[in-house]
Amino acid sequence: VVEVMGRHSGHIATWAGIAGGAALTLVPEEPFDIDAVCRAIVRRHESGRYATIVVVAEGARPVEGTLDIGDEEYDQYGHVKLGGIANIVASEIGRRTGIDTKVTILGYVQRGGTPSAFDRVLCSWLGVAAVDAVHDRAFGMMMSLQGSVVTRVPLADIKGKVRFVDPVLLDAAKVFFA
Repeated sequence: VVEVMGRHSGHIATWAGIAGGAALTLVPEEPFDIDAVCRAIVRRHESGRYATIVVVAEGARPVEGTLDIGDEEYDQYGHVKLGGIANIVASEIGRRTGIDTKVTILGYVQRGGTPSAFDRVLCSWLGVAAVDAVHDRAFGMMMSLQGSVVTRVPLADIKGKVRFVDPVLLDAAKVFFA
């Protein structure tokens, strides 16, 4: 069970699950059924696939009343403290199935990998666009890749908003899982 960042949105978990060949991905956008998770793992195990990767976004939550995840704790700013859902999920998988389960919590380690060629090119594009915005005195903007074009997005348009994973992508991603 691999826990990744994703308080409100499962973008990292979804893409990491697809790229890493996960059997299941649990995201904040869709409460998960721990019984279904365990059934899927047992089915894989019975078919001879003993190594099963489950990617869990830190903000993933079970369907109401299906799994006790304990009381919420809050940080000094009043935000719910996250992290640890992978431990709960792994423990429950082990308890219900008898299958040995390990946990890896990536946290900031996932941000420290070697950038791909696309990462490097994208950062160059965004940097050039940011410098152009400063030259144009277009302050309060975020540079954004829209399709294949870098655009300026006013910070006021995105302040306080969360971009959730598109339900169509979540459904399409399920083709890769299990």
